Amino acid sequence: MLSDNLRIFSGSSNPVLAQDICRELGVSLGSIKMSRFKSGEIYVHYEESIRNCDVFLVQSFSHPINEHFVELLVMIDAAKRASAKTINVIMPYYGYARQERKAAPREPISAKMVADVLTTVGATRIITIDLHAPAIQGFFNIPVDHLTGLDLISDYLKSKNIQNPVVVSPDAGRASTAEKLANYLDSPFAIMIKKRPAHNESVITHVIGDVEGQTAIIIEDLIDTGTTIVNVVESLRERGAKEVYVCATHPLFSGNALERLDHPGINEVIVTDSIALPDNRSGRFKVLSVAPLLAESTRIIIEGGSISTLFKNHGV
Repeated sequence: MLSDNLRIFSGSSNPVLAQDICRELGVSLGSIKMSRFKSGEIYVHYEESIRNCDVFLVQSFSHPINEHFVELLVMIDAAKRASAKTINVIMPYYGYARQERKAAPREPISAKMVADVLTTVGATRIITIDLHAPAIQGFFNIPVDHLTGLDLISDYLKSKNIQNPVVVSPDAGRASTAEKLANYLDSPFAIMIKKRPAHNESVITHVIGDVEGQTAIIIEDLIDTGTTIVNVVESLRERGAKEVYVCATHPLFSGNALERLDHPGINEVIVTDSIALPDNRSGRFKVLSVAPLLAESTRIIIEGGSISTLFKNHGV
C-alpha cells in the first residue's frame, strides 16, 4: 500500500508517460497549473496541498529542451516553497549529457552545470535512464537512481527470434553496452570506428567484427538527427549485413529524423517512450514503455528496497 503522502506531477514534456506511471501505481496524477506570461516567463501553481509530501516530478529534457529545463526548475522551486518533504525528479532523458567533459579548451561541462542547478533549486533525488555517460551520477551530491532500458530492449529482441544476430556498437563509447546486449542475446558483437568532423556528423572508417550475412542490431543510448545511424546502417549493408535493427533508449529525433530513419535499409527502429513521439510515425518504429520501470522504482523509493533488483544483472 503506497503512502498517502505520495504525489506525482507532470511537466509539459511527456504527460502521457506520467499518466502511465500513475496507472501502474494505482494513484491519480496530481493537479498542477502551468502557463506563460506574455513575455514567455513560466508560471506554476500546485492546485492541491503538498505539505510534508513525497513529491515526484516527471519531466524529460526533450525539445524544446531549455523551455522544459526552466519549467522543471520553477516546478521544483514551487514545491520547495510549498513545504514538500522530498522533491524527486523523474527525468527519463537527462539533457546536456553529451557535454560531460571538456574535449577542447574553453568549453563548458554543461552536464555538471545542470546537476548543480537542479540541486541548488531544491531537488532531493534524481531518477533517470541510460545516461550518455554513467559518470554524470558523480556530478550530484544527492541520490541518483540510474535505471536502464536495456532489459526492455533485449526482452523485445528475444521475442522476435532474430536469426544470426550480431550486436553493433556505433562507436567505441557504446562498446560496453553492446557487449551486455550481446551477452543477453548470446550473440557476437562488432564495433564501428568513426570520426566526427562536426556535431551530428560522422564518417565510418572501420568495422571491427564480422557482419556479413548476419542480422545487425545497432544499440545506442540516444538518436538525435539520425544522420549517424543512417551512415552506420548503409555501411553495414555495404559490408554484407542481411538485415538491420536500430535500438536506442532515447528518441530525440531532431529535425526530420523520423523521415530519415524511415529508411528501406532498416527493418525496425526500437525505442522507449522516455521522450514523447508523434502518433503519425511510420510502422517502422516500435516504442517500448518505461512506465512500469519508473513506477516500480518509485514504489521502491517510497516503501524501501533495492533499485538493483529491477535489473537483470543485479550488480548494475
